Amino acid sequence: MILTRRHLLLGAGATLAGCDRLARTDSVREALFSAENFHQWAQRSLMARDALAREFRPDQISPIFRANGTSNPNTPAYKALWRGGFADWRLRVDGLVTRELSLSLSQLRALPHREQITRHDCVEGWSAIGKWRGVPLRTILEGAGLRGTARYLVFHCADMMGSGKPYYESIDLLDAFHPQTILAFALNDRPLGVANGAPLRLRVERQLGYKQAKYLMRIEAVDSLAHIAGGKGGYWEDHANYDWYAGI
Repeated sequence: MILTRRHLLLGAGATLAGCDRLARTDSVREALFSAENFHQWAQRSLMARDALAREFRPDQISPIFRANGTSNPNTPAYKALWRGGFADWRLRVDGLVTRELSLSLSQLRALPHREQITRHDCVEGWSAIGKWRGVPLRTILEGAGLRGTARYLVFHCADMMGSGKPYYESIDLLDAFHPQTILAFALNDRPLGVANGAPLRLRVERQLGYKQAKYLMRIEAVDSLAHIAGGKGGYWEDHANYDWYAGI
């Protein structure tokens, strides 16, 4: 059975009934019933932590996979990488790790990979099904060796936003180690195109599209999100009050 956000919200009503006395204070009620906190609690309490997002058949792949967010960073640095076939591009992995990494695209492609056909759900209301190929994020994290104080991963990207700062997003370690969370370098059996995040993008399949950071340049392991830009964990979270936890 596939549990959607709606199923979780409806099904959790009886469970929350037992919290009535605890939720009589304003502070507890606000924390418990905020949409983001409630949804995160519901998804992770009522579903197995490693429950998979639905995967589809090859004949269900969308004929066109639209680009979400930026369709081309179009900066001098990015254009130089693109013209060189991303031969000089490197993914940096640092922060609270025991071994900092600098990985080329060819090195990533040579690692054991995973393929999955999943549906991308955009906060703007559209969806598309695509076949992704990439390295499980778990593999990279195990290679870097997370320190015991690491709690989150911050993804720094090449696309510059209206603020003049690069796009950034973050997830916690529960999503980072999920079996369907991959660093994708191919879409529909072709190298990732510029519009869809070349040379590398995050796929965290149980969350909405704005969490799927594109044009990855750096992964930083941190103990808190408070010092990352506006402190809410992502560009849209800081600038448009999007939920940090965008599970579906």
